[in-house]
Amino acid sequence: MLRNTTPFLVSSLYYPSIMELERYEGEGDTVIRKKGVKFGLGILIILLLIDIVASFYFYDLAIKRDVKEFLTGNKDLEVSAQAMDEFLKGDWRSWYREQPFERWEIESSDGLKLQGYFLEAKEQTDKTVLFAHGYLGDGQDMGMYAQHYHEELGYNVLTVDLRGHEKSEGDYIGFGWHDRLDMVQWIDTLLDKKGQDTEIVMHGISMGAATVLMTSGEELPDNIKAIVADSPYTSVYELFEYQMDRMYHLPDVPVLPTTSLVTKWKAGYSLTEASALDQVKKAEAPILYIHGNGDTFVPTAMSKELYENTKSEAELVTYDGANHGESFVSHREDYEAKLEEFLKKYMD
Repeated sequence: MLRNTTPFLVSSLYYPSIMELERYEGEGDTVIRKKGVKFGLGILIILLLIDIVASFYFYDLAIKRDVKEFLTGNKDLEVSAQAMDEFLKGDWRSWYREQPFERWEIESSDGLKLQGYFLEAKEQTDKTVLFAHGYLGDGQDMGMYAQHYHEELGYNVLTVDLRGHEKSEGDYIGFGWHDRLDMVQWIDTLLDKKGQDTEIVMHGISMGAATVLMTSGEELPDNIKAIVADSPYTSVYELFEYQMDRMYHLPDVPVLPTTSLVTKWKAGYSLTEASALDQVKKAEAPILYIHGNGDTFVPTAMSKELYENTKSEAELVTYDGANHGESFVSHREDYEAKLEEFLKKYMD
């Protein structure tokens, strides 16, 4: 009997049954799946951390008030020698310094002290231009345009330092969104100081152009007769999306949506809500769009899209060969003629 059962006993001791093999294999698959899930989660966490770090980096890079070295040497901002000479050495600089500008100050709705500079026209007039400068600029940068409005057109001039710039308070750059509410306050201040008969044209360049367009969608007094937007962008998100691809060859997702969340947390606005495009769909004042066809920093297509979606009366002028913000210099005679034609149509 023992001799007959020995093979069975031996086989039972050393060879698992089919059911046991299946159980072992199942447990092995479970272990592998668990390890795969842990590995996948680890990768996701690493990617998330990279995304968060990158988002804070881009917030500091573009939005936090600070020195912006990333613009140095940017080929998209290269302008003609003629334009560079005018920007740096034009007689408008000495003209601006010699003018008796009054310094005005307002407090924004969120408690920031903002600075403005008012220049009375040589002869009494109800016409005033309210300027908005570009990214990293200040009120003085609009002196080249101010000289034309003041000397040739006979306008009063009010140019301001946008929040986060020059002498105005603020630890972030609003890219026009919070600035639109500041502009409404500047309009109210202008009417309080200079009378309810004041006729106002808002004129902005680059970020300042987006600012006046964002302002256009607010509830404005009838005193706003016209708006001039030179080289504007459609929205902050679309501008950043374009620049991320152009400068860093990166897609917008996932970094830009997370950067938008960081901006909402730290600066109080998201990149998507800061939209000139949405605002011009509600605009009542007529708008003149100006853009250089050679602009590679803010593509000309953005002005075309804005123009096509503007609720109010609008005109679009483009200049061949002009890079970002240089149309006034490179095509000055035609620029001034188009501007004066537009203003005569809408300024009483």
